Amino acid sequence: MDTDEKMTGDLFEVDKRLSLKPVVDFNAYLRSAFGDGLCTCIRCIASKGDESGYAYQHNFTFDGKPAHRRFASTAGSDVLAMLKKAWLSYAKAELPLSGVLVLDTVKAFVEPQLHNRIAPLFLASGLVKDLEGQLHMQPQAAA
Repeated sequence: MDTDEKMTGDLFEVDKRLSLKPVVDFNAYLRSAFGDGLCTCIRCIASKGDESGYAYQHNFTFDGKPAHRRFASTAGSDVLAMLKKAWLSYAKAELPLSGVLVLDTVKAFVEPQLHNRIAPLFLASGLVKDLEGQLHMQPQAAA
């Protein structure tokens, strides 16, 4: 095999870390973290969808379709547990529990069509806080 064949072959190799169970599980979790349609919790019904007084967002729009966060499975501790496992499998290092979350690392192991769900889930669960355009891990979510 000559050098050109090796280089071409490398272009089509898939990162084997993407098939690790925690990474696959995180992608499935991210896919199921939001339900179709608007939130039907008692607060959203009473406020007719006005979320102005909410600490965390309930309703989202992905690909032009309304979606809502599934609260039963997306508490900050749940999101953190799933993220820590996937991060460790993919990056071979522990997830830093303080400071700026390196979103590029998360995007590296998340399917491209799910990238638009990462920050909304992390913010809505309280796992991170947006400070000047950067996502910072929140100590209470990491506890």
